[in-house]
Amino acid sequence: MTAILLTDRYDERLQGVLNCYDRIVITGTLPGVCFAQGMTAFLNSEHIRIFDYPRFAEPLRERIRSQAQVLADQYGVRIESVAKAHVRKEDLVANVLAERGDQPGLVHILSAMETCPSYAPWHHKQTHQTFLRPTQGKCLHYYFYFMDAEVGLCYLRVPTWCPFKLQFYCNGHSWLARRLAAAGIEAVMADNCFIRIDDFAHAQGLADTLKPDELHRILDRYAALCCPVLDVFAQRYHWSLMQVEYSTDLVFRSPTILESLYASLAREAVLAVKADQVSTFLGKKLTPQVAQEIGSRLATRIEGTCIKHRMGSVSIKLYDKAGRVLRLETTANDVTFFQHHRKVEQRDGTTVRKLAPVKKSIYSLIDLRDIFLGCNRRYLEFLSALDDHSSGRRDLQRLTEPKLTPQQTFKGFNFFDPTEQALLCALQRPEFNVHGLRRADLQMSLPGKSPAFLSRQLRRLREFRLIKRVTGTYRYYLTRLGRSTIAMCCNLTEFMIIPTLAQTSV
Repeated sequence: MTAILLTDRYDERLQGVLNCYDRIVITGTLPGVCFAQGMTAFLNSEHIRIFDYPRFAEPLRERIRSQAQVLADQYGVRIESVAKAHVRKEDLVANVLAERGDQPGLVHILSAMETCPSYAPWHHKQTHQTFLRPTQGKCLHYYFYFMDAEVGLCYLRVPTWCPFKLQFYCNGHSWLARRLAAAGIEAVMADNCFIRIDDFAHAQGLADTLKPDELHRILDRYAALCCPVLDVFAQRYHWSLMQVEYSTDLVFRSPTILESLYASLAREAVLAVKADQVSTFLGKKLTPQVAQEIGSRLATRIEGTCIKHRMGSVSIKLYDKAGRVLRLETTANDVTFFQHHRKVEQRDGTTVRKLAPVKKSIYSLIDLRDIFLGCNRRYLEFLSALDDHSSGRRDLQRLTEPKLTPQQTFKGFNFFDPTEQALLCALQRPEFNVHGLRRADLQMSLPGKSPAFLSRQLRRLREFRLIKRVTGTYRYYLTRLGRSTIAMCCNLTEFMIIPTLAQTSV
């Protein structure tokens, strides 16, 4: 029997469900010079000595530094140096945004010394050939943060040394927020998630229209603006997916429901998920070779608890956002992990359609949407099959904590207090299930209690929804919550606590 999905089980408690790209990190490379042999060939074609490579690269570095200063002056921002590794660039930019607002334009420029791929001249004594070989170095990097009119907050990371490998970041939820505003749909964001959308169906339709060619146009524009070296190489940047996140958000109407549900799911998931299930979520067959790559870990975040299951370069996570959103998210640091049916060019030049790894091109975002959605869907189905004790946890908290009303405050129930136990057990008499009960009936079961005390207790039981009154009468019946609560209290005391204490006292 198929388990009822959480989205159906909590349908009345949900504002809606949204599937959307989240974090997208893209790298830009110049195809002809992004590898040592290519740069060697380029220098030879330009009649530049291999050992003059540093002299060739230095003017290009100055171009980028000059352009950074020009942009800073043009937009009235300063270039801030980040010298310490523990300083979060996002926090620095957030402080600037708090002052300037979210109007389009250049927000901030950060500079930092970071590692970068590079080339070193080399002369091979045996073959007497001179060429460049790959190496790692450090150079100054600029982070150009823009508030883009289409994708929202984004940045372009530009190194000041060849081969000028770029890195671009944007967020699918920020992009969707601008599409919703353009369509006149009211929405409220908290961090990078929506806690309210007036029309979820329309929002989902817009989220599915992210077009790689539009993203390509934005990437080319920022590359030309911030990295003015394209004329030297007479090439355009090739954009590849470095990291992609796709989320399924269950947006709850109340944080109370999500808090108990997530606590239950987190505890069950970290205990129940096995290696073969992780591979199933991600659409992979489990083999002995990949079993050791799979792991589950419980990570504590500032926002809450995050359950993360990983398999190689791909992971799937469960966590809560802003106290209102339950997020299931698939993250790929290498999209070639996934396979799908596509056209593949054979060595002999023929083209066939077969199962092959996903390409890293940004145009794979169209196919990845369905792949990631399938991963999230399978994870949701698994979570929906777990035991859900969240409603019981909420009821226990509601019954034991004081309840405030405009007139007075009612104390919660203490199931170990003798007076409370006597009151609850008195309500459990079989004849009350048929005819209901009155205060006079309780007086017979609790002879030592005054009528005023019993009236207060009946009012208290009604406020906590353990009993309900028959309209127009002073007769009461136990609610479903009342019956289960009283049965739990009596069974726990009579069959668990008292026998256990009796054994320890012998």
